[in-house]
Amino acid sequence: MTYFEYELEKALMLALFIPLIISSGGNSGSQAASIIIRSLALGELKLKNWWYVMRKELFTGLLLGSILGIVGFFRILTWQKAGFYDYGSYWIWLGITIAFSLIFVVLWGTLAGSMIPFVLKKFRLDPATASAPFVATLVDVTGLMIYFSIAVLFLTGKML
Repeated sequence: MTYFEYELEKALMLALFIPLIISSGGNSGSQAASIIIRSLALGELKLKNWWYVMRKELFTGLLLGSILGIVGFFRILTWQKAGFYDYGSYWIWLGITIAFSLIFVVLWGTLAGSMIPFVLKKFRLDPATASAPFVATLVDVTGLMIYFSIAVLFLTGKML
């Protein structure tokens, strides 16, 4: 977060959405990892099924991320219009930033959570070591980079 200190200073309200962003990515990654680890342990999936899993998780991640992105956008819209919180004159760009961040962070979470167990199994390591805390931490940290990069992309010249 230190790397994006300037952006946080300019648009402190970006900090309000950090818990939403990182929990969405971490939870989706942990869920994907749990399902894949179970399927590998029960013999329902083999290493050769990685591409099938990736395609399914691409769809799942995009769908879930899009749903959460729409909800996030409409939460900002509702609070802005109802007067619960004033996000400023660029509130719509903040909403778009949150929506796209949720889409990409959840997509990243599902892909990372589903592929890490395959990578570990390929290297003859126990896929269970890719349990929820490991995946959640990885996705949380990288999710913040995704979030702030998208914020820079959409909010430069407006809030930043």
